[in-house]
Amino acid sequence: MSELTDLPPAPDVTGVSLDGTKIFTISAEENARLCRSTGVEPASDGTAHPIYYYITTQVAMGKTVAGVCETCEFDVDDGPMMGSSGVVFDAPLMVGESYKVTGEILSLIRKRSRKLGVMDVLTYRLRLNTLEGKQVLQTDNVWVLPRKELA
Repeated sequence: MSELTDLPPAPDVTGVSLDGTKIFTISAEENARLCRSTGVEPASDGTAHPIYYYITTQVAMGKTVAGVCETCEFDVDDGPMMGSSGVVFDAPLMVGESYKVTGEILSLIRKRSRKLGVMDVLTYRLRLNTLEGKQVLQTDNVWVLPRKELA
């Protein structure tokens, strides 16, 4: 494989804000439907299904998937892929609670892959907070952006 020095650098997007302006509330009805679709009953203590960590942060962050891709100078139609998603909960997600998202892009690193050719690896962090500002969770997501035009 050739060195990365023969490629243009990845766009400098480190630090770009992903703070959201939308408020996301997990409704009891939506939570019940989601729980039942996975074969479980909703919790009786008011906690929401934990997968809402991903749904809530993605929906309420300050950019759409297409917007994040555009920031990285990547065409969403070229197929961004999820590499990984990790979460640390500070408190359980609650039905009826309203949340806001803060976050930022941590890095965009250009790499070569045997399978994908040239790709950029995007890492971004999102924090889910109550409207009072209490952090409920933090998630780091990694996307792979295949750069077919650079292969």
